Amino acid sequence: MIRANAARCPISARCRILGVPRSTYYWMIGHPGTERADPIAGDVRAVRRDSRERYGARKIKAALERRGVTASRRRIGGIMREQGMTSAYARKRPKPHKTRADEAGLANLLDREFDGYAPRTHLASDLTYVRVGDGWAYVCLLVDLADRGIAGHSVGRTRNAGLVLGAFATLGFPLTDIQVFHTDRGGEFDNTRIDELLRVFGIKRSLSRKGNPYDNAVVESTNRLLKKELVYRNHYTTIERLRRDLNDYVWWSDNQRLHSTLGYRSPKEFTEQGLVL
Repeated sequence: MIRANAARCPISARCRILGVPRSTYYWMIGHPGTERADPIAGDVRAVRRDSRERYGARKIKAALERRGVTASRRRIGGIMREQGMTSAYARKRPKPHKTRADEAGLANLLDREFDGYAPRTHLASDLTYVRVGDGWAYVCLLVDLADRGIAGHSVGRTRNAGLVLGAFATLGFPLTDIQVFHTDRGGEFDNTRIDELLRVFGIKRSLSRKGNPYDNAVVESTNRLLKKELVYRNHYTTIERLRRDLNDYVWWSDNQRLHSTLGYRSPKEFTEQGLVL
């Protein structure tokens, strides 16, 4: 405005009217990039920091609205580019395989119905792998379909039923609350040790069709988020560090992370508000 009205009155008068020190005006003339600093850039940086540098423009927009700051995703994206912020990135998704006719009749109780359940009653699970040093480690997540929270988790070097049982051991509620346990057909899930656990606690088994990740889409999505927001951003040399980071990630995901499926609420907030998907 001072520059635009240069022909009307002296700089000193324009600065006095607008309450801008002349030294500030001359400094900004010499640093033109400062003039373009977006006033909400600080808010964007704060949200980004609170998300542990995991949020992209969509979730930053939702978090800003919770703070009373309204901005478009395009504006936020521009600030992120200027500040050198990049959101966690994805990797290529697997394609489903066709199910043979003799497999189609096996139990798939959920049949891709992932919404409308009470808390703790319907859990889904899957394993994902993480490079640790010169080998591999495996992460097992138990996802509560009621609020998409990670109800249980475990890490191990061996992909077997023991890893799954370890995840069950971390649950913060009685196993008798669980009505249905849904997984794929991996040997770590479809075996006598897991059968015995489900039988003892009266839990019904639900199995995806072979080679079809969409039948377990909620956990597939949770695993992709885990990879984007944690695994791909770190280099693990010990399983102990992976276990510590996973514990921290699960706490953050359940208590603070804004989930788009939950209307940009955390699982804890969603459950406390008594909401249902």
